[in-house]
Amino acid sequence: MLQTKSSRNFHLRREVACIPVEHYQGRTIRSRTNGEDLTRARRCRFRQRESRFPQNQHLQPIQLLAMADPTSIPTHLLLLLSSLLFTTSLSDPCAGRRIHILPLPPRFNSDLLSLCNASFLALSDSPPFCDSFENQFLGPRIQDRSPCLFRSDPRLLEPLFHHRLQSSYPCLTPSASQADAVFLPYYASLDALPFLFSPPLFNSSPSHGLSLHQYLRSDHPGLLSRRHGYDLFLILSGVAWDYNQKPNADPVLWGTSFLQLPEFVNFTILTLESRPWPWQEHAIPYMTSFHPSSLPRLNDWLSRAARSTRTTLMLFAGGGASVKAAASPTSRPNIRSTIISQCANRTNMCTLVDCSAGVCTRDPILYIIPMLKSKFCLQPPGDTPTRRSTFSSIITGCIPVFFESTSAKKQYGWHLPKSRYDEFSVYISKEDVVFGGVRIADVLEAIPEEKVRRMRDKVLELAPRVMYIDHRSGDDFKGVKDAFDLAIDGALRQIQRRVQVLEKGDSNQIYFIDDEVGEVQSAFGF
Repeated sequence: MLQTKSSRNFHLRREVACIPVEHYQGRTIRSRTNGEDLTRARRCRFRQRESRFPQNQHLQPIQLLAMADPTSIPTHLLLLLSSLLFTTSLSDPCAGRRIHILPLPPRFNSDLLSLCNASFLALSDSPPFCDSFENQFLGPRIQDRSPCLFRSDPRLLEPLFHHRLQSSYPCLTPSASQADAVFLPYYASLDALPFLFSPPLFNSSPSHGLSLHQYLRSDHPGLLSRRHGYDLFLILSGVAWDYNQKPNADPVLWGTSFLQLPEFVNFTILTLESRPWPWQEHAIPYMTSFHPSSLPRLNDWLSRAARSTRTTLMLFAGGGASVKAAASPTSRPNIRSTIISQCANRTNMCTLVDCSAGVCTRDPILYIIPMLKSKFCLQPPGDTPTRRSTFSSIITGCIPVFFESTSAKKQYGWHLPKSRYDEFSVYISKEDVVFGGVRIADVLEAIPEEKVRRMRDKVLELAPRVMYIDHRSGDDFKGVKDAFDLAIDGALRQIQRRVQVLEKGDSNQIYFIDDEVGEVQSAFGF
């Protein structure tokens, strides 16, 4: 609570108020008209005004600064005051960051893990994932290869995220009323599996997630009503397109209607890929196979990737339909089949890794070692624009080559700097490759070696931001933020902005909030 005027102390420490301007960085600031020092005038004017900064620790720094006339404060002094005042807010490192994990019945999370070997998964081209529960959902370690490499399954990002938040996030609160955000540990993509692959439920996709909303409405009505769901968030370890079917679609299309249901429209949902017009969802990196347990092991890996001898110009790791299409003379032209054809004609410059039937998920070494030996990794869109391989290539120092802006640039603003993609990636239009006769190898060969080296350095600088560390050791990463940390930061920013607009009474403005304002601004220290 703010103090009354009579109780305020308008004292400002003399040594702060009277910093000589003429001593700042060894320069004297003089009037342009008569050469008279401005130092004394500014200092005295500042004193005459007295300080507008009451010694009240409950005021926010921005409120304190707002009390002063900025025209009376030299720029360098304003910056100094900002720095000093903002240190007061550090007394509570959890201010604005408190998260409550809502306890949900097991049917919404742990019970869903039993679907890992369900018979209907035979309809999927992905293998069962029961063994990936090991090491707290990082998957089994790849023996005798590297202590940081695991056979991780990206479908398990939901339980991994839940476990890490529960076990190591420092700002948890047991009270939802005191939380800045409420996390729902609902394993939504696992709950979707029967709707996607079990024939009896093919026509029931609009039901996906409704039981969760019914539970919240009956058992936690206050949680939904206080902020209309704007402070709730959850993880969806799948691409948004798989949950974008219209509830009344006729004929029934692939996917469920989870992201189309009005019951969840105000929630913040973190997905592996967002739609081009995302409202509630935001994309976060796929889980790769690399999970360092300490800062020294992370640095060792990055040093290894930086030193690696890269004898291959480019690499493409893919499988399934793209490989079959390239082999079929009747298939329609597309970017993947064109890449495979071009690689087949330049085997001395291009490595193809066939990941059909999930073999790369079972043995990540099949693509990690070739990536360490390649300068560029091709990231063409497949069924959807994004690829897990994008993040594996960044972690191995293999410069990603994109053919669509929706493959990364329009997706991962919290983790990869949108304005600097040309510094760590290459863009080649897929239309130019498929229909324009552009040869990818010729484009990449034309990039000077010195620029390639700089780009690889930038890629490795970004690597910690797109990996999920092995948090079990409890080792201090000394301020290095990984994909989990940045996802939490982004979710809190998005929720805070929306709640602030809601509390101002102008809920329509929520639709015009640019949630990318919080994207990484200085990944390279700029």
